[in-house]
Amino acid sequence: MKLDYKRTVLIGFAFLAISAFWQMYDNIIPLILKYFFNIGDTLSGAIMALDNIFALFMLPIFGALSDKVMTNRGKRTPFIFVGTILSVIFMIFLPIAANIRNLALFIVMLLLTLIAMSTYRSPAVSLMPDVTPKPLRSKGNAIINLMGAVGIILVLGLTMVLSGSKDNNTPNYIFLFLAVAVIMIVALLIILFKVDENQFVAERIALEKEYGIEDEVEDDGSGDAKLPADVKRSLIFLLLSVAFWFMAYNGVTTAFSKYATETWGMGGGSYASAMMLASIGALIAFIPVGIISSKLGRKKVILFGVILLALSWFAAFLFKTPNIGIYVVFILVGIAWASINVNSYPMVVEMCKGSDIGKFTGYYYTFSMAAQVFTPILSGFFLEHVGYWTLFPYATIFSVVAFLTMLQVKHGDSKPEAPKKGVEAFEDLDM
Repeated sequence: MKLDYKRTVLIGFAFLAISAFWQMYDNIIPLILKYFFNIGDTLSGAIMALDNIFALFMLPIFGALSDKVMTNRGKRTPFIFVGTILSVIFMIFLPIAANIRNLALFIVMLLLTLIAMSTYRSPAVSLMPDVTPKPLRSKGNAIINLMGAVGIILVLGLTMVLSGSKDNNTPNYIFLFLAVAVIMIVALLIILFKVDENQFVAERIALEKEYGIEDEVEDDGSGDAKLPADVKRSLIFLLLSVAFWFMAYNGVTTAFSKYATETWGMGGGSYASAMMLASIGALIAFIPVGIISSKLGRKKVILFGVILLALSWFAAFLFKTPNIGIYVVFILVGIAWASINVNSYPMVVEMCKGSDIGKFTGYYYTFSMAAQVFTPILSGFFLEHVGYWTLFPYATIFSVVAFLTMLQVKHGDSKPEAPKKGVEAFEDLDM
């Protein structure tokens, strides 16, 4: 059984667009709040948590809703279409509101944009397990995350070019927002014209039947299959782990542009170079991580990633000025994050029956978004009232806690593949 790389790349354009938007959001919105509207770090953190508050209840709802919808374009594609169009329309007003210093208009457009984005993230992410057989989902998720990294790198590059000079704290962001809008529309067109969702799902079901692959949880036909107690315990600890490593990672990403500007003096978009290297590190690691995970198991690779993440955050704390060491650290952050993300989502959906993929995708995002609701506020409080130096110790502590909870997870792992010989050993590298 081999992963269809071309098909996975095509469905990955949905995640590329989502990742592009959120990278711009995490980088630019804090700067707009601080330098255009003079909003303090704690309140800014609360505003930055709004997307996660919406996502906390909207992603499970729309994930489960997309499980039950069936159209001639599939379950997920209609949500992707409507959500993308609305998001693009609303987001264009954000830099306009910033330029004219209209906070009321900015907040209204921000809320509408976040609602629109929340309607289609779970359906878009659910596409990968929908069309990918269970044993191949870590490899499939590696490709999806690789596509997301491409979107992030595109936006980071555009940020460095379109965010003004180093001494300009209030540049015109309209061109950056327009560029991201174009990326999102192009990705949508690829999904609409190149992805036949219903056909891809039917082929996945046929392939699983051919190989005798069954759901770990018995489907009783009720649409609400009960998890065995031991599987449920593993799911809870896995979701807690997801929450803790997102507390660490999102705590850094939502504040890094401010930290780099205030502590390291990296203004005018130059801070994006460090985050770009993290994305490049992840980009390089995604495919090898997917292959290694299929051989060693998902849990072991996640534990490695969490340890590396904690060590990387601690190392970043030791730097007082930007130098080449910072860039090495952020490459390691990217590798660590790839090791975690390639495997965590497949472990969650491994514990459900096929017809509940959207629902379990919602569970995954409930915990990741709950963490991201809380962490910008908490980390923002420390930044404002204790000092900017707290950012990386904060991330280190939550990474260590995630490692401890992940040790308790006993289900959802992939069965390591038998060693391959001869030509078969190279099949996983075919594109």
